[in-house]
Amino acid sequence: MPTHAITRRVLTTAIALLASSTALAADYPEKTITLVVPFSAGGPTDVVARILGQSMAKSLKQSIIVENALGAGGTLAAGRIARATPDGYTLLLHHNGMATSTTLYRKLAFNPMTDFEYIGQVADVPMVLMARKDLAANTLPELIAMIKSKKDAMTMGHAGLGAVSHQCGMLFLSAIGVPLTTVPYKGTAPALSDMLGGQIDLLCDQTTQTTSYIRTNRVKVYGATTKTRIPSLPALPTLAEQGMAGFEMYVWHGMYAPKGTPPAVVARIGTALREALNDPNVKARFAELGAEPVSDAKATPEGLRTHLKAEIDKWGPIYKKNGAFAD
Repeated sequence: MPTHAITRRVLTTAIALLASSTALAADYPEKTITLVVPFSAGGPTDVVARILGQSMAKSLKQSIIVENALGAGGTLAAGRIARATPDGYTLLLHHNGMATSTTLYRKLAFNPMTDFEYIGQVADVPMVLMARKDLAANTLPELIAMIKSKKDAMTMGHAGLGAVSHQCGMLFLSAIGVPLTTVPYKGTAPALSDMLGGQIDLLCDQTTQTTSYIRTNRVKVYGATTKTRIPSLPALPTLAEQGMAGFEMYVWHGMYAPKGTPPAVVARIGTALREALNDPNVKARFAELGAEPVSDAKATPEGLRTHLKAEIDKWGPIYKKNGAFAD
């Protein structure tokens, strides 16, 4: 077949695919959209998803249901989305774990950099270091002194190896040079419940889940993990300003679709995402929880792709050096 004939055929096929994608986007969405969260209901990522989903549903004029699909640090849910029908009706909201999974799991069933369409970043959430209310230490120096003297009798909970609560705890314990017995849970919601009940001593968790407990003095809190104080908790000093120079840890979230989702559909979802992040009600609810919506530039496919790659490059060497694997 002549080269010009092949070229025409390729061009014709490309035009047909583009037309099909555009037509699909014009009708999208025609049914309920499922937003999958890889963590427990009531947990911090779940809270972000439900606030976001309510606003996006108005923009898309279609229902969005949040489905909690737990297991293997979020990798089971991510693997499921990677294999889902690429039609825009099954989406994923994941956090930092999307980046750390590439090192923690040696037999990962998906590649975060090649097996998804990126919708955009969503929100950055501060974390806090806290303890059960009746713990004797009242200040950060007192807590560190207690850990050093009673390390064999103290416990720190987290949501599983590689979870952001695990990362935060690992950074804190590494900074003070003292290991503790850590207790993994299937999400920070059950970990927080056990800490409130006195079964564990310490937990590092997101403000989306902890702000109400801090304000009502149901937990003892020692500091924020961010560079600057959290606007919703202005009286709470950061760990850095209390002497832990350079300590910074926050949770970032991204929205993903299966690879092959039509570009026009990805663009439609992205528009709804940015509209939600600029929704005054969403901003107000996020602000109450200490969460900060990202800028429009970050709430884009390229914004998420760039940040994900940077996080993989940042955390990969740290976990490799630690020698811990989740599989």
